[in-house]
Amino acid sequence: MYGVEDEATKAAIRTYVKLMRASHAVSARTAPRLTALGLTHTQLGVLEALLHLGPLTQRDLSRKILTSPGNLTDVIDKLAKRDLVTRVACPEDRRSVRVVLTEAGTQLIQTLFPGHARDIAAAMAGVTGADLALLDDLLRRLGRFAASD
Repeated sequence: MYGVEDEATKAAIRTYVKLMRASHAVSARTAPRLTALGLTHTQLGVLEALLHLGPLTQRDLSRKILTSPGNLTDVIDKLAKRDLVTRVACPEDRRSVRVVLTEAGTQLIQTLFPGHARDIAAAMAGVTGADLALLDDLLRRLGRFAASD
């Protein structure tokens, strides 16, 4: 396999490819609802994080939704143009800015999220019960290990 002879590395590559294909397939199943509303998955991630966690700094949002600070600035600019979020200066640290859902943003994400959750569940319906719990645990461990130094 591409000059790789180590069986553990081959297994890791095969699993990685399957993980990426599965991720893309689930994203493709959830995209139509977002596209119809003119949203990307990253924009949805911002709205969802703000709904569930409240106002966040751009740095904290970047970490939560796993996107670069530069990309996040563009995403927030686009959401702000649609009056879905606003930037508010942090009173305790004038160098920081918090991103806050607007009334329109709150209404949109509260209306959108239940259907999006159903889309995710439908896309993942082939894995249920104990297998879903196992997959959850395995992916959490994988993510923590991959993120460690």
